[in-house]
Amino acid sequence: MNDHTPPPTTTDAGIPAASDSHSLTVGPNGPILLQDHYVIQKMAQFNRERVPERVVHAKGSGAHGFFEVTEDVSQFTRADFLNGVGKRTPMFARFSTVAGELGSADTARDPRGFALKFYTQEGNYDLVGNNTPVFFIRDPSNFSDFIHSQKRRADTDRRDNNMQWDFWTLKPESAHQVTLLMSDRGTPRTLRNMNGYGSHTFMWINAGGEKFWVKYHFKTDQGVENFTDAEAGAMAAEDPDFHRADLWNAIRDGSAPSWTLEVQVMPYDDAPGYRFNPFDLTKVWPHGDYPPIKVGRMVLDRNPQNYFAEVEQAAFEPANMVPGIGASPDKMLLGRLFSYPDTHRYRIGPNYLQLPVNRPQCPVHSYNKDGAMRYDFATDPVYAPNTAGGAAADEARYGEQGTWTVSGEMVRAAYELHAEDDDFGQAGTLVRDVMSQDDRDNLAANILGHASDPDVTAAMKPRIVQYWTSVDADIGAAVAAGLGVQTAAPAGID
Repeated sequence: MNDHTPPPTTTDAGIPAASDSHSLTVGPNGPILLQDHYVIQKMAQFNRERVPERVVHAKGSGAHGFFEVTEDVSQFTRADFLNGVGKRTPMFARFSTVAGELGSADTARDPRGFALKFYTQEGNYDLVGNNTPVFFIRDPSNFSDFIHSQKRRADTDRRDNNMQWDFWTLKPESAHQVTLLMSDRGTPRTLRNMNGYGSHTFMWINAGGEKFWVKYHFKTDQGVENFTDAEAGAMAAEDPDFHRADLWNAIRDGSAPSWTLEVQVMPYDDAPGYRFNPFDLTKVWPHGDYPPIKVGRMVLDRNPQNYFAEVEQAAFEPANMVPGIGASPDKMLLGRLFSYPDTHRYRIGPNYLQLPVNRPQCPVHSYNKDGAMRYDFATDPVYAPNTAGGAAADEARYGEQGTWTVSGEMVRAAYELHAEDDDFGQAGTLVRDVMSQDDRDNLAANILGHASDPDVTAAMKPRIVQYWTSVDADIGAAVAAGLGVQTAAPAGID
């Protein structure tokens, strides 16, 4: 038993921090407040850790294409690019690993970024998600800590599986995503053979002002296919750029990959009384409660002409939401609204939206001026309001509609619990009700392969066993047996 009392966490100025895990919000479910300078400092500092590659999602592949509306969803949203069956919107997609650096292998076990930019006639709409519908944490205060646990140690400059398990076992909310990661879904066969998800909950607003909560699901039309751990490792040795080559070659050869967009729609008033918090990024909405509704299809049919200009400099930001689409009380989403554009301004400069891959394909009337690398010069007037004929906000048409009502004291707290909120339930359901026996066997083997790394300490292994026992008793027993931790014998997994 370690009786050592740890020193208090502080800001970079040495001021004690109020919380390691919770942002300052209006009530437990409310929006994050700008005066939470510690969370702002953590995110701003984190965004400036690497030059010039991305801190996360460093290695990626991308392609141009279009999104076509195939179903009428005007009853849910007035977003122009989603209204009108047959309407096509040009777009760009970037797929990426999360933890690996620019030279890492494509097939390493990792979530995959699934970032989309729609060049709509009402501005760019960016949807920044993953190939999983959930994430490891639910509060942005922990994001930089989570990524640090997946990156390299300060002393050896090596990745350390013990750090990963240390963080995961101390944050049981990670269980759902870690279960997905340790399954064969953590090693997709190709970028074309994986689904994509907006992951967060978003708001849709229709022409009458009616609001809905939605989740995005991009289902691959090529079918889901995954590598086993052994196959992924063999491919990493054979061709570390396998995913990049596969996507490029498929498009070059005329086999344009496509995905069907479906959304789950929750009536606005369902959220407060739902059986678990619908804005919790570690949870999915059961399809039995909110069946997916088809919207359209995404097709990628044109390769980039220059990788650096179009893929490396592509900048996606969840804050880019067009009229008819808004944010939700998802704390992770609200943190990302600040974090993404801030890191782009640092990494590729304040005028990154003037780069061709990021430039909107509709008129831009902004009062921003100057800054490094600006080439689209500003003209007078350069301030608002003015009497010189400059642009003016159309509040009647574009006023804030994507809002929700909040009240409460300023607090640092977890989400208020709903009736069925817990950290391990959905992960256990995934194991028992969705996975096949082969999937479960591979899951146990993948966990053991990762947790048997020499860096994983003897003291950490019982914590890993307890973590997986909380997910599923059989998986926990198999992990215990494989790690040599004394516990009950496995019930159904060899």
